[in-house]
Amino acid sequence: MRMTTAWGTDGDSKVLRQVRLRRRNLRPDDIAVRVDYCGVCHTDVHSLDAHAEGLLVPGHEFTGVVAEVGSEVTRFTVGDPVAVGNIVDSCGVCAMCEAGQENFCREFPTLTYGGTDRHDGSTTSGGYAREYVVRDQFAYRLPAGLDPAAAAPLLCAGITVWEPLRSLGVGKGTRVAVAGLGGLGHLAVKFAVALGAETTVISRTADKTADARRLGVEDVVVSADAEQMAAARDRFDVVIDTISAPHDIGPYLELVAVDGTLSHLGHLGPVTIRMMDLLVGRKKLTSAGSGGRPATAAMLDFCAEHGITADVEVLPSAQVNEALDRLRRNDVRYRFVLDLSDLSGSAA
Repeated sequence: MRMTTAWGTDGDSKVLRQVRLRRRNLRPDDIAVRVDYCGVCHTDVHSLDAHAEGLLVPGHEFTGVVAEVGSEVTRFTVGDPVAVGNIVDSCGVCAMCEAGQENFCREFPTLTYGGTDRHDGSTTSGGYAREYVVRDQFAYRLPAGLDPAAAAPLLCAGITVWEPLRSLGVGKGTRVAVAGLGGLGHLAVKFAVALGAETTVISRTADKTADARRLGVEDVVVSADAEQMAAARDRFDVVIDTISAPHDIGPYLELVAVDGTLSHLGHLGPVTIRMMDLLVGRKKLTSAGSGGRPATAAMLDFCAEHGITADVEVLPSAQVNEALDRLRRNDVRYRFVLDLSDLSGSAA
């Protein structure tokens, strides 16, 4: 087995500490990635807060460099810059996988951490580590020109909003609203603007108006202002809801135009809807999660073409607990990224 150093917890503690982590020896279609940068996602916070037993190493959006390749790998060579997201394997033979939607694998995709390895049944451990071993088919070449630290969140937050924007046909002439200007929301705005859509941000307060304007939006609607919300009724073809806390989606459905769609992404718990909110205007409610391999590769190419990366605050990985605590308080604009270079040569 290979050994590396990681940030994890092996009990019910919510504080991560350095641990020595076993990675599998390379299978013929594996690559070993030296992890340089890993984004910090709300999913990491939720996983840590719910964790009770066993080893947990979070992290599922990272970039790095190929350190070693398996005997059958032809897509990568040592030294190639790569990116890895929140899915690291799938069955490969179901209808969803054959359609390039491995994120909807009928047998459920193997997650980057907390998943079950399809070969040996072990539990996967994530990218808060100096090395990760992954099937080469689930690693992506990082395009030249993309800053590797700022590109890391594209592999989770980015693909999560890219998937519905593309599936809903957003482009020039589309009226798009993004609810919530956070880790997901600011990337949804960047993508919508680059796709040519008329883009608006919906925010609880006007505090982020300057930021929204900087990102290229044409308008900001304050959701706490009843008059502004009433004026925006039936205005948008697509509303991308990235709000991470439980909330009433009724007011956001009211903003959707006839035959338009509300894509509910930020909070994946139960929701209650009034059917009249859908009936009046033939409105649609949908959701999305991550993306398949073709969509992820296309997103990275689009980002390289348009110079899109996340707005990040990079911290040495030794400050991981600070990053998690601040994320719980939403004290970040707009994504924390850990620099894993401080794990080099370390031991736990």
